[in-house]
Amino acid sequence: MAEFRYSGLNPQGKRIVGFVEAKNRNEAKQKISVLAEQHSFIINSIDTKSTYLYQVKRKNGEISRGEQKAFSKDEVDLALRRLGFEDVKVQKKLFDINLKPPYNDVITFIRLSADLLREKLPYDEILNLMETDISNKSMKRVIKEIQADLKEGKDGEEVFNRQAQSLGKFPAKMLGVASKSGNMAEVYDNTAKFLERNLDFRKSLRSAMLMPTITMLVLAGAVVFYIGYIFPKTAEMFAKFGAELPPLTRASLDLSHFLQNNITWILLLMIVPPVILVRLALTKKGKELVGKYSVKIPVIGPILHKSSIEIFCRVFHSLYTGSGENIEVIRTSAEACRNKYMENRIKQITIPMMVRDGKSFVSALEEAGVFTDNALTRFNTGAESGTLKKVTLQVANYYERETTYKMKALVDWIQVFVAFIIMIVMTLLTIVSAETAVMQPKLPGM
Repeated sequence: MAEFRYSGLNPQGKRIVGFVEAKNRNEAKQKISVLAEQHSFIINSIDTKSTYLYQVKRKNGEISRGEQKAFSKDEVDLALRRLGFEDVKVQKKLFDINLKPPYNDVITFIRLSADLLREKLPYDEILNLMETDISNKSMKRVIKEIQADLKEGKDGEEVFNRQAQSLGKFPAKMLGVASKSGNMAEVYDNTAKFLERNLDFRKSLRSAMLMPTITMLVLAGAVVFYIGYIFPKTAEMFAKFGAELPPLTRASLDLSHFLQNNITWILLLMIVPPVILVRLALTKKGKELVGKYSVKIPVIGPILHKSSIEIFCRVFHSLYTGSGENIEVIRTSAEACRNKYMENRIKQITIPMMVRDGKSFVSALEEAGVFTDNALTRFNTGAESGTLKKVTLQVANYYERETTYKMKALVDWIQVFVAFIIMIVMTLLTIVSAETAVMQPKLPGM
């Protein structure tokens, strides 16, 4: 989110200055126009906060360079001269692109913060250590902005919500909640654990799906190239001299002619439907349908389902206070669970039933129909014994171990399956090639 400063005059001629955050200048103009209409003032100017590069000479003659965010070049120049620097040169950064920090650096920042908070180190010192130690420029920029906002006395949730685009929506929300809670170390620790599990799950899913898919596509491409281009040259040469083609060779040649005659339609059928499905899956309704039916896929579906329940329980454990005012905790846990269908069912059924009908937490979750019987039984036990917070952590740890083991087993089975398919394809190609090698053309007079 970019920051914009606006200035104007009210009906009494008094100057008005304010700040808004928006994705772009057009959105900022719309927000400022609404404010101008509500408070009856005329907009004079709108300035964007940008990055400026500066070069100054210290009193000892040493040249220093750096960068500073400001609303104008003159602001940076004036601030540096007030600090006593000489030969000040300021210019706007030509390409002011704020890249998102790497996922690993975000995890490192939160994990180290959790460890240092447990050692009772003040948070401002933690930020100073991080800012000095982290080498990635994007992550360093984020930490600097957090430091500056906190020093200005801004609300913790506001500070971290401003970094949602860099840190991620859920981590930013959790860190904002942590700034107001009495257990910052625990919330940071659970957030780091969530991100680490999410990263491990992505890697496992990539190993289970991406590499085998690429391998199969490359294999299919090699087979199509062989059958569609290389093989016909040899087979047609023998056919030209009147050689009798064996059954498998004849079938392969027919397939080759089919591929050559319909290659355009085949490519369209291979490319267009997946692109359309991906585009539909990225829509709001599409995400919900993916979440609903992905858990029903054999083998991998239960893993995805239990992984979502694990995340829900881990976030719930981090934020649950046991005071009864935990509707927002349930909502946040649902938003983090990585399944849009599960999230919507909890928001549209569980929460309204608890608020409107006064149903218990476990009964309302059961009505949503997105939790396993095992999880619901454990929740019920925890609710009856007053240990719901502890039980949710137990469920999260149990499903973490189960999904980890099952995902590793799935990866191993997929690798075996891919190797088996490669063996079959190579065997068939070998047989076809062997048939071609023993064919004999009919010579003149035969």
